[in-house]
Amino acid sequence: MDKRYFSDKVVEWYAVNKRDLPWRSTRDPYKIWLSEIILQQTRVIQGLPYYLKFIEKFPTVQALASASEQEVLRLWQGLGYYTRARNLHKCAKEVVTKYKGVFPDTFEELKKLPGIGDYTAAAIASIAYQEKVAVVDGNVFRVLARIFGIEKEINSPEGKKHFTQIANELITPKNPDIHNQAVMEFGALYCTPVSPVCEQCIFQTSCFASQKNLQAQLPVKIKAKAARARYFYYFVFQKGKSMLLKKREEKDIWHGLYDFHLVEKTRAQNAMKVMAEDSSLKKCMSDAQVVSKKYKHVLSHQIIHATFIIIKSDAPARESENLKYYSTKKIAELPKPVLISRFLEDQQLL
Repeated sequence: MDKRYFSDKVVEWYAVNKRDLPWRSTRDPYKIWLSEIILQQTRVIQGLPYYLKFIEKFPTVQALASASEQEVLRLWQGLGYYTRARNLHKCAKEVVTKYKGVFPDTFEELKKLPGIGDYTAAAIASIAYQEKVAVVDGNVFRVLARIFGIEKEINSPEGKKHFTQIANELITPKNPDIHNQAVMEFGALYCTPVSPVCEQCIFQTSCFASQKNLQAQLPVKIKAKAARARYFYYFVFQKGKSMLLKKREEKDIWHGLYDFHLVEKTRAQNAMKVMAEDSSLKKCMSDAQVVSKKYKHVLSHQIIHATFIIIKSDAPARESENLKYYSTKKIAELPKPVLISRFLEDQQLL
C-alpha cells in the first residue's frame, strides 16, 4: 500500500468519525500532555471525567506545580498507576522551574521531562507543535500490524523499533497532528482488539489481516507473566468516629496513599489466626469484628485478596509512629487506594 494513500484515507475517515473530545480543540501543550498522561492505560470514557476535574482544579501547569502531592493523588484516586500521578506533579514543577512554565517544543527535549516517554513526547510535539513524529500506542500497533501484516512482537524491543520506523515512514509533514490522532482513533473505534468493524473498514480490500482472516492473531504479543497473588489483612482500629491510618512510604504499590495497619501473608489464612500469631494484635481479639466480605482487587501484575478486621479499641502501644488517628472528614480528603475506599463505602464509615 502506498504510504501517502494510507495517511490520506485514515485522515479522511477521521474527519467524519472522530469523537468530540476537549483536548482535540486546543494546541495548549499543557492540556495535551495532561490528557495523554491520564489516558495511558485508561479508556476515554473513564479518563474524561478525570481530565475535566484536573483542568478545573489546575487550569495551568503553574497551578498544578503549586499543588501538594496529596492534592494531586487525591484527585487521581481511582485511575491506578500512581507513579504516573507523582511524575505528573514532578513534571509540572520542572516545566515551571526549568522552562519558565512553557513546555519544550521538540520531541527530544520533551523526553527529558519526568514521566514523558516516546509516546507522550510524540503526541505533544506533533499536536501542539506540528513536529513530524509518529505516535505509537496500542491502537497504532494494532492498526499497523493488521493492515500491513507485521508479525513482530509489539512488546519486544525489536518489535517496538520496527513499528516506530514504519509509523514514522507513514506520517506526512502536512498536519502530523491530524494523522496521529486519526490512526489512534481508527484503532480505538474501528480496528478494535475484539470484533473489529471490518465490514465497514476503509482498508478492507487491502488489509492483510482481513484478507487472511488473522484479526485475532495480530498484533503478536509476548505473553505476560501470571499475576502474583497477595493476601492482605487490614486491621481497622476505631476510636469514636476516628480511624487509624498510615501513609504508605515503602517501595511498593500505592506509594504515598493511605491505608490501615496491614499484615500480609503468602497464602489465605483465618483472620483470627493472623491476630493470634501477633503478640500485640492478640490483645485486641475480644474487640475484633471480622468483616465477612472478602475483597479481590486486580492490578496489572498482582491480585490482592483483602480481609478487613474492625477493632473497636485503642491501637496497641507498639504501633509505629506513622499510624495516626484521623477523623472521618479528614479520611475523606486523604488519597487512598480504591480498595480502601470500597471498604469504607461498603461499611458506611464515610
